[in-house]
Amino acid sequence: MNNPLDYSGKVVIVTGGGKGVGRGITLRFLEAGAQVVICGRSAPEELPRVDDREAHFIACDVRDYAQIEACVEETVSRHGRLDVLVNNAGGAPHADAATASPRFSEAIIRLNLIAPLNFSQVANRVMQEQEDGGSIINIASVSTIRPSPGTAAYGAAKAGLVNLGTSLAVEWGPKVRVNALVVGLTVTEQAHLHYGDDEGIAAVGATIPLGRMAVPEDVGNACLFLGSDLASYVSGTNFAVHGGGEKPAFLSAANAGE
Repeated sequence: MNNPLDYSGKVVIVTGGGKGVGRGITLRFLEAGAQVVICGRSAPEELPRVDDREAHFIACDVRDYAQIEACVEETVSRHGRLDVLVNNAGGAPHADAATASPRFSEAIIRLNLIAPLNFSQVANRVMQEQEDGGSIINIASVSTIRPSPGTAAYGAAKAGLVNLGTSLAVEWGPKVRVNALVVGLTVTEQAHLHYGDDEGIAAVGATIPLGRMAVPEDVGNACLFLGSDLASYVSGTNFAVHGGGEKPAFLSAANAGE
């Protein structure tokens, strides 16, 4: 019986796949046998590698449509096809919504919503011409389903990204499936900037029902599923990878029964 998670012969693009969550996604696809292309404005210090197989890097600013087209063209020229696109690149620094400049807010929305839309459009052209189509996975955030203070424009863009996937799934099916991953708090190499030292990270993890924050490979595992034939009837959905979510604040504040 064939292994549905064997990606041998498959080609995957992971935007921002050289660090953080993107690197974890890249490594899982490499482990599954895929040819993986990663892109970003600059190459990572160390390319993701599994045994003797290494991701291929293409310089690409995902905010630039011409560079997106060049990235996809080079991928197809090098590998002959494109099976999975993971729109992972994104993020936002902390900013007070009351004082953030219009230019700042527009830049955040361009990176986290417009860029994935444009990349998906270019990838869809290729996938529609393939007999077995393809899969597009948009990396969203729990900021889509709860307040995002300090990153309001980011949360709004990620919410838009989730809704976008539901529309593209209708427009581009049956050849191309489009899904979103609603990713929760995740430990990456920059976790200390958001959560503090190891004690702070553990304390934050303890607030999550599964008792820990995600690691990038958890997100990669979900991407492997959504890109595979196991998910052949899954499209237009929001797939939560958040360990059960975040406990409501009232649970620790209430004193009923004391």
